[in-house]
Amino acid sequence: METTAHTPSPSPSPTRTPSAGRPLKLAVVVASNREGRFAPVVADWFTSRARRHTGFTVDVIDPARTELPTALTGDPSPTHRELLAEVGARLAAADAFAVVTPEYNHSYPAPLKNLVDWYHAEWHAKPVAFVSYGGVSGGLRAVEHLRQVFAELHAVTVRDTVSFHQAWGLFGDDGEPLDPAGPDGAAKKMLDQLGWWGRALRTARAEHPYAG
Repeated sequence: METTAHTPSPSPSPTRTPSAGRPLKLAVVVASNREGRFAPVVADWFTSRARRHTGFTVDVIDPARTELPTALTGDPSPTHRELLAEVGARLAAADAFAVVTPEYNHSYPAPLKNLVDWYHAEWHAKPVAFVSYGGVSGGLRAVEHLRQVFAELHAVTVRDTVSFHQAWGLFGDDGEPLDPAGPDGAAKKMLDQLGWWGRALRTARAEHPYAG
């Protein structure tokens, strides 16, 4: 009996969500608004590396330029309500966050805590990375406190950080590290991890909205 060969149908292509190819929206959150702060040097350096890294668009949220009210209230003034809505929309639009923080008294600055506490769902199911700077500790004690805070907000913190120990002596007048190889390598590794988590969690949120 003659049989007819059957050519199997090609396997279906993997399902791709509409967002799969879009760049990740990275919000760089600057923690300090102290007078004479070193934050802009570190934040500008990191932002330049994030913009060079494939796959990110960058928005910088700076408490020195975005002065949120310090009294948490359910009835802010019209001016504050408008400002809170504007910052909230930027946080909600982000797929990932990078927090640039110094260390104040073994922890992180009050303006950052204020910004974090005004919002809740905007942080949910998104990755957070840290760039820290300071003296001997390089700001790492601030980072360890922040990991606990963001865990409470249903966010995922990436393992690797970028830290600058005795930061004030590590940058030249042009705002670039005097020895760029180490910081650049650390930034790339952290951004690679942040990108992986950002894409994975963006897809997960699109397919299964997070119930926080």
